[in-house]
Amino acid sequence: MTAAPSPAFPPVITAAILVIGDEILSGRTKDKNIGYIAEYLTNIGIELREVRVVPDLTDEIVSALNALRSRFTYVFTTGGIGPTHDDITADAVAAAFGVPIDHDPRAVAMLLERFPQDQLNEARMRMARIPAGADLIANSVSKAPGFKIGNVHVMAGVPAIMQAMLDVVAPTLKTGAKILSETVRAGLREGDIGTPLAEIATAHPDCSIGSYPFWSETGPDTNIVIRSRDPEKLMMATAAVQAMVETERKRLNV
Repeated sequence: MTAAPSPAFPPVITAAILVIGDEILSGRTKDKNIGYIAEYLTNIGIELREVRVVPDLTDEIVSALNALRSRFTYVFTTGGIGPTHDDITADAVAAAFGVPIDHDPRAVAMLLERFPQDQLNEARMRMARIPAGADLIANSVSKAPGFKIGNVHVMAGVPAIMQAMLDVVAPTLKTGAKILSETVRAGLREGDIGTPLAEIATAHPDCSIGSYPFWSETGPDTNIVIRSRDPEKLMMATAAVQAMVETERKRLNV
C-alpha cells in the first residue's frame, strides 16, 4: 500500500516595499512604516523580500516600481500621494503601468465626505487623481484614498493613515504558510558558536538560522533565531542548536 503524500504547504507569497520621499532620504523624517508593514505581512503569511527608498523623482520611482512588481507577488508603496507639488507617486505609478491619470469621481466623492465643495481647491483635488483602471483603498482617517493597480498597493506615508489602509488591503491579499520561529539564548559570544552554527545551518537547509549578538547584564551574549515554515523541521533544527549551545558552554566552562 502506497503511503499518502504529505500535504503540500501553501505557496510562498512575496512582497517588496517602495518608500518614496526626499524627506526620508535626507533624514528629516524617520520612517516608521517599514517595520510595521514587515511585521504585519509576516503575521499573515507574506514574506517581505526587499525594501527600497527612492527620491521624489518620476524616473526613479518608475524604474524601482517596474523592477519590484515584476519580481514579487505584491509591492506596497508609501508616501507621495498628498496635495503638494512634490507628491508625484500617483503620476509615476500611472507612467509605470502606461495608463492615463485623471480625477476619479469615486475619489472626489470620498474627499467630499471631509471637505465642503468650496474647499476642494486645486491642491486637494490632486489627491483625487487616480491612474485609469485602479481600485481605491479607503482611508478612514483623512478620506483621501490610496489605490491598487496590478499587484501594486499605493498607500500614504503618514503612519496612522498607512496603517488604516493596510487594514483595508489585508483581507484582499493571498497568503502563504506563516514563517515560524524559535529563539535560543546562547550565553556565549557570537565567535564562540560561529563554526558549529554554520554546520547546523548546512544540515538544516529548510531553516533559516541567524545569530544576533547583544550586550546583556553579564556581558556579551548571542540570540540564535531559527525560522521555518515547517514546524517539524523547525523543531529539529532548534533541538540541534540547543544541543550545540550546551556542548559549547561545557567546553568553554561557561
